[in-house]
Amino acid sequence: MLKQLASFYLLLFALSAFSQTLAPLTVEKIMRDPVQWMGTSPTEIHWSEDSRTIFFNWNPDHNKADSLYAVSLSNLTPRKVAPAERRALPAAGGLCNRSKTQRVYVKNGDIYWLDARTGKIIRIASTVETESNPAFSHDDQQVLFTRGDNLFAWRRSTGELTQLTDFRKGKKTEEKENDQDKWLKADQQKWLGVVKERTRKKKATEEQNKADRAGRSKEIYVEDKIVSNAVISPGERYVIYQLTQTPKDGKGTQVPAFVTESGYTELLPAREKAGAGTPTDELFVLDRQRDTVYAISVENLPGIKDKPDYLKDYPQKAATGKKDSASKDAAAKKPALRKVYFGRPEWSADGKFMVLWARAEDNKDRWLLLLDPETRTFKSLDRYRDEAWVGGPNYLSFGWLADNRTVWFGSEADGYAHLYTVDVVTGDRKQLTKGKYEVSGVRPSRDLKHFYFLSSQVHPGEKHLYRMPVAGGNAVKLTEGTGAYEFTLSPDEKHIALRYSTPTQPWELYLMPNKAGAKPKRITQSTTDEFRSYPWREPEMVTFRASDGAGVSARLYRPAGAQKNGAAVIFVHGAGYLQNAHKWWSQYFREYMFHNLLADQGFTVLDIDYRGSAGYGRDWRTGIYRHMGGKDLTDQVDGARWLAQTHGVDAKRIGIYGGSYGGFVTLMALFTQPDVFKAGAALRSVTDWAHYNHPYTANILNEPFADSLAYARSSPLYYAEGLKGHLLMCHGMVDVNVHFQDIVRLTQRLIELKKENWELAVYPMEDHAFVEPSSWTDEYRRILKLFEEQLNGGGAK
Repeated sequence: MLKQLASFYLLLFALSAFSQTLAPLTVEKIMRDPVQWMGTSPTEIHWSEDSRTIFFNWNPDHNKADSLYAVSLSNLTPRKVAPAERRALPAAGGLCNRSKTQRVYVKNGDIYWLDARTGKIIRIASTVETESNPAFSHDDQQVLFTRGDNLFAWRRSTGELTQLTDFRKGKKTEEKENDQDKWLKADQQKWLGVVKERTRKKKATEEQNKADRAGRSKEIYVEDKIVSNAVISPGERYVIYQLTQTPKDGKGTQVPAFVTESGYTELLPAREKAGAGTPTDELFVLDRQRDTVYAISVENLPGIKDKPDYLKDYPQKAATGKKDSASKDAAAKKPALRKVYFGRPEWSADGKFMVLWARAEDNKDRWLLLLDPETRTFKSLDRYRDEAWVGGPNYLSFGWLADNRTVWFGSEADGYAHLYTVDVVTGDRKQLTKGKYEVSGVRPSRDLKHFYFLSSQVHPGEKHLYRMPVAGGNAVKLTEGTGAYEFTLSPDEKHIALRYSTPTQPWELYLMPNKAGAKPKRITQSTTDEFRSYPWREPEMVTFRASDGAGVSARLYRPAGAQKNGAAVIFVHGAGYLQNAHKWWSQYFREYMFHNLLADQGFTVLDIDYRGSAGYGRDWRTGIYRHMGGKDLTDQVDGARWLAQTHGVDAKRIGIYGGSYGGFVTLMALFTQPDVFKAGAALRSVTDWAHYNHPYTANILNEPFADSLAYARSSPLYYAEGLKGHLLMCHGMVDVNVHFQDIVRLTQRLIELKKENWELAVYPMEDHAFVEPSSWTDEYRRILKLFEEQLNGGGAK
């Protein structure tokens, strides 16, 4: 009997061990629900007010949703926070007063005040309306916040709540009288005493009401415009605010959902297309002392009338040989003053200066501006001009330093995202960081003596935490190891909570003292035994030379020598401006696992940070300007040739795949480079950029009616005739980002061209980012089948 029991338990142990072993990889295994089989990394890291406890969202129990966890400095074992405790905790975020002893924050749509020393919490208001944007007044005696369109102030000492603005929708209605009406009214009062007396009393009552309301906010009617970024000056004389008019002639789109709970086809409201009307921002000053509103003109902004360089190309002959008259007319009618969008103004701590950013509608300019509300004039502190488009990490970030006259800000002025300061009095600018690397996540210390930031100084594919004096100089590297970090300082800044990952390890939570050379202590273990049972490859970080001489970074997955089949697959990441050839855990984790599977089956895989990717400076970021499908595609072609020349890959057996922007590049590759790529899988692909959203597309290609040549050379739809290899297209039918209409239009084009070697797989219940494991599995089984059959002669199944 004992022997039978022992055999039974050994069998159970063996079955358990087998269930925890992932190898060999299959699509079905790696496309399961990642929460259930991989594990979930900790997110939303924040500290308690006393700097003794770290809170974070986590799901080690593989539940349907994350829960709140806590770990204390004295006990580094995470504990699950009970629901009652969680509900009583203050929300993360918000703003502190200048002494860092109080904090205001939003929780469930209401504003709360917290005494950081005692832990006392007061809910300032409990209403059905949503309150937002809490901040302290200049003297720290009031809490300012917005409710609806209006600005309110809560005085802590008395609990008094004051409405500081009175913005109202619609137009003010005024009774207009013609001469006949005026005569008739006067005649009534002349001959009828009761009417005359009642008119006198009514007027007296109105005058008394007006006197009673003296000192209250002026009624400002904003029609159907949106009020935003309202701030009040120290002394409460001036209110600076913005009004935004959404386009009245803008035409939105709709996405039909065929599989619904109701059983009826439902239409999902979606975005407008490129070239649609854009919002209009206006900046105003309300002088509460004079009870007067003033509009602030942008006419004197440096370069406000500058036209973009691309307009020099028009008029010219397009591909048809005809003049692009539409573009010519659009250029001729371009207004003298460009539209400008504004950020939220920030006052210096002493209340003497106010700074905000402004950005041109065409995104060719970003200004950092000093605004004088009394004279209602701007002084430009920094103009960042880019003939492609302004961007990069921190380009809209700024803040005040302790002297109340120096502002820090981010810019790509020297070609890389770096940190600068400017003196608002003298206008003197200083560059604090410099080199062929990028700075991001800038945060000043609480005493405003140091900056903390992440930097790729060690390697473009790594992000480390640094501390540097606000005057510049030596930046101290606080983290070690290979990978990337995200950081959250404790309120007293003695400790740092870190999220850290490597190419083979998802993000985990660590804790370290705030000093160089300190060793972080690991807090969480998020991955499962099954996930860790497979020896995940650390992709090689390689650089190959592009045809124009540029060095291109990529991840390389090599198969074991005996398994190598001579075929290769190139992966094209999405988003365009995104980095994936790096040394931390990829957001494309499913693709990372799929690349391991491909390598196990003998394929060589190359994952390229092509032109347009993040992490390599301004020139790389804007390398696709006015021609998507240009250098971003030739980087893939050059990568394919490099594989053939240096890694024994058969040049006739190379495939390509990717999603979203990666799907677009895949289509352009098969349509315009058919002799380089034998097969490709285009997932949720943009097929015509004129049908994508305006903010993203207009940055890169300008507007379709103004720069039609850029759209013509960048849209796969126009090149479908070049398809020779085998094409798989996959698309979610309720994709509200890249609409299903995109792939339907291309499908019709392929039908009309009588192309045969293509396939379309549709997913009726999926948006742009797939959710269901069954959809992921179906999609990647098709991709694997495509590459096995077309590149490997039907190889391993």
